[in-house]
Amino acid sequence: MLNLEVETKLSVEEVAKLAKDFFGKKGLGLEVTDENPELLCFEGGGGYVTTTICAEKGKTRVTLVTQEWEYQIKEFASKLS
Repeated sequence: MLNLEVETKLSVEEVAKLAKDFFGKKGLGLEVTDENPELLCFEGGGGYVTTTICAEKGKTRVTLVTQEWEYQIKEFASKLS
């Protein structure tokens, strides 16, 4: 299990779209199991990815929690910089 937090200049909406494209059917093929403006949950391949997105003082804080997808969330986080 890995818990990773990053800050980005991207908006909440931009991060959510990138997460859906990266982890969802267009990317890794994980199934979206929960979705709202600041939360995306994905499952598949024996694990899960939870993405929490929060706007804070001109930046966006992204918290990624995973089991079985550690390498991939590190790769995704690097795209947010």
